[in-house]
Amino acid sequence: MPRMKRFACFLALLCLSCFAATPVLAQGILRDAETESLLNDMARPLFEAAGLRPADAKVVLIGDPSVNAFVAGGQIVYVHTGLIDAADSANEVQGVIAHEIGHITGGHAVFNRDGGYGGISILSLLLGAAAMAAGSPEAGTGILMMGQRAAIGKYLAFSRVQESSADAAGAGYLDKAGISGKGFLDFFNKLTIDMHRYGYYATKNQPEIDPFSQTHPMSAERVENLKKDVQSSAAWNKPLDPVMEARFQRVQAKLRGYVKEPKVTLQRYPLSDQSVAAHYARAYAYHKSGYPEQAAAETTALVKIAPNDPYFLELEGQILLESGKPREALAPLREATELSHNQPLIAATFGHALLATEDQANLDEAERVLKQAVARDNDNPFAWMNLGTVYDRKGDEPRTALATAERSNLMGDARTALMSARRAMGGLPAGSPDWVRAQDIMMVSQTALDEEKRKKRN
Repeated sequence: MPRMKRFACFLALLCLSCFAATPVLAQGILRDAETESLLNDMARPLFEAAGLRPADAKVVLIGDPSVNAFVAGGQIVYVHTGLIDAADSANEVQGVIAHEIGHITGGHAVFNRDGGYGGISILSLLLGAAAMAAGSPEAGTGILMMGQRAAIGKYLAFSRVQESSADAAGAGYLDKAGISGKGFLDFFNKLTIDMHRYGYYATKNQPEIDPFSQTHPMSAERVENLKKDVQSSAAWNKPLDPVMEARFQRVQAKLRGYVKEPKVTLQRYPLSDQSVAAHYARAYAYHKSGYPEQAAAETTALVKIAPNDPYFLELEGQILLESGKPREALAPLREATELSHNQPLIAATFGHALLATEDQANLDEAERVLKQAVARDNDNPFAWMNLGTVYDRKGDEPRTALATAERSNLMGDARTALMSARRAMGGLPAGSPDWVRAQDIMMVSQTALDEEKRKKRN
């Protein structure tokens, strides 16, 4: 890839937090019980240090290979799989999360009315349109271009202030939570190295790029600004949590095995590596490659190491299920569900396995397991789809329709959600909890469709 193209890609990574709604819509959210547990355990003390209730805040994983994290309103930190892959420790990821929490507490919205850049852009459009209407299209175009440059310049300056503010806030949250900021500095040192690699700083054949044209302060400068704060913290020399770091190595290997090409994974984790992380990564690599026996051998090794680890049992059951052996998958998935205290994502997979046996005798257990899963985690379209299948096989049409409405609502399909909710209401006892829920979905979906029509008219 030519230098300028690579550099443009790198700048895109740095700017994603400024246009954060795009990756949420364009990239898929990855959900995994073990990964979510780790990320939220890593973030919990930081949310508390920032004065946020952990119950109202969370970390969400996005399937994107770029090294990035961002916020997009609310109290959610989005982390890319690429950042997990690039990190050398859980502590580095905690530093990034602390920075993003700084954006949340700082109220750094994507489009801030008080920033002023929006007003400049609108004003330039009005002046440009007036000039064109007066018979001077060249002048009108010039005004538009000048207005855009002014708006962008003010926006970039505003964004740099936000980034520096989030750095300082993040350092404070790490200190208050008693977490070392070494990982925070290590992460930005990596960015500095990448900037040199992609020609960000001046070289013999490449002029230095204007730092005032960037949304984020240059990483070398950010590191210097951070050093004083994090090195003065009482937690600066605090050893890393060995349990947290071991969990991170597991999750990192699992994600690599899941998102990367099997060949790449197997090169990174050769058979000579008999660590837990290596078994994890190879299990996914073999499964993706269509080698069920090798994948099963890796999961067997994991279960042998820790027979009561619910995540190892979950993986064993998942591979058996997806290899066309649902009956064999029931035992490890049932045990994983029990050992994890009915963790919703694991329970949803168990419910799916019960259905996949196509045994009518398993329907009652599948219904119970899946109802518990959606009661504890309502944001799981997969669980709602399977619960709808249970109701369909039992001949319960109103609740089949309600489950379809729930799933469609989560998927953003307002039209299907509306029709399914209406159908559910027609067959459910009026005023019952299920009927009220169907009514709620109907009203939300109708509002969404009306808003869509209004936008099209405008």
